[in-house]
Amino acid sequence: MRRARIENHWRRPNMSYALWIVQALLALLFLFAGVVKLIMPVEEMTKDIQMPGAFLRFIAVVEILGALGLILPSLLRIRPGLTPLAAAGLVIIMIGATVVSLMIGPVVLALMPFVVGLLAVFVAYGRWKLAPISSSSAPSALREAR
Repeated sequence: MRRARIENHWRRPNMSYALWIVQALLALLFLFAGVVKLIMPVEEMTKDIQMPGAFLRFIAVVEILGALGLILPSLLRIRPGLTPLAAAGLVIIMIGATVVSLMIGPVVLALMPFVVGLLAVFVAYGRWKLAPISSSSAPSALREAR
């Protein structure tokens, strides 16, 4: 029993580090993708994908909000339960991206959104069950501000 407790004690920080790395990489990816979709002219975006420009702009905003949701709640320890919800929302986006990729091109094109979706599933489950971040351990300056 004691050995299992010791192993769990060491496994949790390692899992937390892995989750932070994946969260940061996903946040950068979604932030970049969202900003590109907001900056790019609608005509350019819709020439390969037959989707309404307003819908693609909506996806861009959701990706940016999802990227912020992956990092800020956990980093600031203000409602860190939002992080797995943001990851779950991005999973839904990536399911759609995988389906669209399968519809417009070869199966190989769907691999990237599928893998990104799996990483988002890892973050959602990891921050929900494996290594959740509690809001009670907020830095003292943030606790006093509340």
